Amino acid sequence: MSSLALINEFLGQPPNASSHGYQIDHILEFCHWFMGALFLGWSAFFIFVLIRFRKSRRPVADHAGVTSGISTHLEFSVVLIEAVLLLGFAIPLWAKRVNQFPPGKEALVVNVVGQQFSWNFHLPGPDGQFGRRGVGFVSNSNPMGLDPNDPAGKDDIVTLGELHVPVNRPVIIELSSRDVIHDFFLPDMRIAADAIPGSLIPMWFTPIKTGTYEVICGQLCGLGHSGMKGTLVVDTPADYQAWLKERAELGGSQGAPPTGAPKAENKQPQPENKPAPPTASPSPGG
Repeated sequence: MSSLALINEFLGQPPNASSHGYQIDHILEFCHWFMGALFLGWSAFFIFVLIRFRKSRRPVADHAGVTSGISTHLEFSVVLIEAVLLLGFAIPLWAKRVNQFPPGKEALVVNVVGQQFSWNFHLPGPDGQFGRRGVGFVSNSNPMGLDPNDPAGKDDIVTLGELHVPVNRPVIIELSSRDVIHDFFLPDMRIAADAIPGSLIPMWFTPIKTGTYEVICGQLCGLGHSGMKGTLVVDTPADYQAWLKERAELGGSQGAPPTGAPKAENKQPQPENKPAPPTASPSPGG
């Protein structure tokens, strides 16, 4: 079925790498063929009108107009096909993506936070639990806002610009933003959603091919928008476990918040060398 996507590949669309992407490719392919047929049909009709009703052949305007009903039938056919595409294919596919999320125990849940101009990825550690997050903890060294006092977040994994996921396992992305509206777009996975400040937007996909794929921002978000890219690495289960182990050995996270202020060394305070106060000079009266 993937061989049907001829126009899509000609227009530069990357090969699909998700379980649901074939359905989207088929809809896009049909839309492209349909729009191509409309383009050729209306272009041929336009050329026919230019020749048929040229001034040299009809110097006087015909106020009766078109008496045939063929134009009505053509326009009704176009509307009918578009209605079938919308009601029969697009809306059911969209409803499945937003309503039929995989079970939480089966899926890998990842928190993604966009900021000008990078992507932050947050995965649970070996305990399978996310640490508590709060806006008050957000800083340059703690982009996810992890609570440093929450023990559940000690082993969490936070990476900048690179996300690893296992193949053939559903992935649920929970999107948010630190500053402006971004758009988390995975072209190879045929999925995208806006990252809105103050909101948590869920999206999901199931990768079916291992490899390295591009993450881009599909929403104009500032002067550095074109450089807001990341990497999605789809690993085999063994490689994914090895990556998790490597991250755990490196301390669990990149850019994690400090657990506390450094302790002061137990040293006796040294007296400061202050200048002696000036001696009052004797008064003239003795």
